[in-house]
Amino acid sequence: MSELRCGWETVPCCLPPLPIQEAQCHGVGSPLVMDPNSICRKAKRLAGKQAELCQTQPEIVSEVAKGARLGVRECQYQFRYRRWNCTSHNKYFGKILQQDIRETAFVYAITAAGVTHAVTQACSMGDLLQCGCEATRNRAPPRPPSSTASGDGVKWEWGGCGDDVEFGYEKSKQFMDAKRRRGKSDIRTLIDLHNNEAGRLAVKLYMRTECKCHGLSGSCTLRTCWKKMPHFREVGDRLLERFNGASKVMGGNDGKTLIPVGQNIKPPDKQDLIYSDESPDFCLANRKTGSLGTRGRMCNSTAMDISGCDLLCCERGYREETVVFEENCLCRFHWCCVVQCKKCLVRKELSLCH
Repeated sequence: MSELRCGWETVPCCLPPLPIQEAQCHGVGSPLVMDPNSICRKAKRLAGKQAELCQTQPEIVSEVAKGARLGVRECQYQFRYRRWNCTSHNKYFGKILQQDIRETAFVYAITAAGVTHAVTQACSMGDLLQCGCEATRNRAPPRPPSSTASGDGVKWEWGGCGDDVEFGYEKSKQFMDAKRRRGKSDIRTLIDLHNNEAGRLAVKLYMRTECKCHGLSGSCTLRTCWKKMPHFREVGDRLLERFNGASKVMGGNDGKTLIPVGQNIKPPDKQDLIYSDESPDFCLANRKTGSLGTRGRMCNSTAMDISGCDLLCCERGYREETVVFEENCLCRFHWCCVVQCKKCLVRKELSLCH
């Protein structure tokens, strides 16, 4: 399914919502909080700030849930060609989150980023009474882009509706970091909190400046600028790079610090992802580790990267299969406002892992 945004409902065009993962909520604040109603039914057991959100600002909790779904959908996109593909199968996904592996680090980071992004966007869209556009009164005037001469006489000022990422950042931190999960060591908590923060910073530190020219006859005598969040796909791409370069850590003797494992390795910074245990190979199904295995997965028989059949199928081989399926085709937009499509049979050759 594509991520087209459309104004009609005849043809599904947006990613479907993920199934509710209520059965595997291993504690509020984990990436599996998908249902705001479920969250707030447990408000008596929540940390103070979370309970306060549920009782006084349920609309923000709803945006938190949207952000969690946004994060998991992005995880599934980024890992679509990997042995572990961020499956939403609740029994297996919950097992992944009980471990301290690189995949868990990414899930926590992308979910915290998703919550930040969703809450901030809701502010800009006017969906929340508690926030709105970013306040720019005390901000220094924007700098002109390098392609524009500084002495060209164009005036610059902040305006428009800038994204109030600070509000989204704080609500994500308030909700995702509020409760130290029971039954886990201090080191595990430090790792989870670090990865949550890395996800939020992947949004907060990469705000972009957008501007609009004003003036007679197409001139640009005044330029109004505002801050916008990066597209969430950019956030996912950036966190995937951090995943690929994630740092393995161990707990310090004081139980409060994290030490990188290995010699001559620089300490991870706040934007890096960290983990303490090695990942399983995810080749075979294993409920204990949360691995569904790769049997039956589609692979690319000609690719040499992670999507190639050799790597994805763990050298077990693959089979070719011809499938015929029906899809929408010859779609036309009719004013106003529906899309009408015909049904076409499509034949496709698939490579499937043994």
